[in-house]
Amino acid sequence: METRVYQKENNLNVWKLLKASVSDMFSSRFLATQLAVRDIKAQYRQSYLGIIWVFITPLTTAFIWIFLNSSGTIRLTDTGVPYPVYAFSGTLLWAIIKESINTPIGSTNSARSIITKINFPKEALIVSGVFKLLFNSSVKILLLIIFIFVYGIGFHWSLLWLPLTVLAAVVFGITIGLFLTPIGMLYRDIEKLINFTLGFLMYATPVVYAIPASGIMKTIMVWNPFTPFILTTRDLALGLHPEYLTYYAVLLICCIPLLSLGLVFYRISIPIIVERMSA
Repeated sequence: METRVYQKENNLNVWKLLKASVSDMFSSRFLATQLAVRDIKAQYRQSYLGIIWVFITPLTTAFIWIFLNSSGTIRLTDTGVPYPVYAFSGTLLWAIIKESINTPIGSTNSARSIITKINFPKEALIVSGVFKLLFNSSVKILLLIIFIFVYGIGFHWSLLWLPLTVLAAVVFGITIGLFLTPIGMLYRDIEKLINFTLGFLMYATPVVYAIPASGIMKTIMVWNPFTPFILTTRDLALGLHPEYLTYYAVLLICCIPLLSLGLVFYRISIPIIVERMSA
């Protein structure tokens, strides 16, 4: 059995903490898999529609905008592709990013009953959440590919990049979620505030309509960090030229150190919060 000595350190070694965090994530992959399988089964065990709930929300949102556009209730800028595909791909990708942001805090909060009683690597909760997220996302990607072929867009070689671009969006969301998790563990309002904020932010992102030609909304949407992840993924899936590839690459490069800091922040803060919860 491994012996661990816990002692107070005045100087935190970020690299050492990051290395230990990654090591615990790797060593706890079996536990994470078991937790993910348990949660996925529990999620659909007593559900009549089952896995359909994974994409029923983006489908509903997309169909509302499709109806509003086709009925002339609203007038949207031409998207250059069949609007149903544009709207559905946007809402589906937004749902994946939203779930990615909520995954760390959701997985950790759902394990409140065991983290105060059992000593195990807390990083297993993150890995478990990522496994569930990838499972749900794979179902959504499959449905998106079906939409692409049904509406006559067909196969493009850039479609092969779709899994990688979706994975990049997941990394982006997980990075944000890691920094919000400790606060969300202390205050349940944070999780509700995240969903509330993302609900408004969706309309400042080219999810269901294109970026305007001018005006304040164009500036907001162009500089919105969610924009390149939505547009680049959709453009590659639909065989279009990605216009925001440079901004996309810069954000991905920034995600690497931020993700590392997020893991360190999680590793430092969660034991303190668990101790406070146990008091």
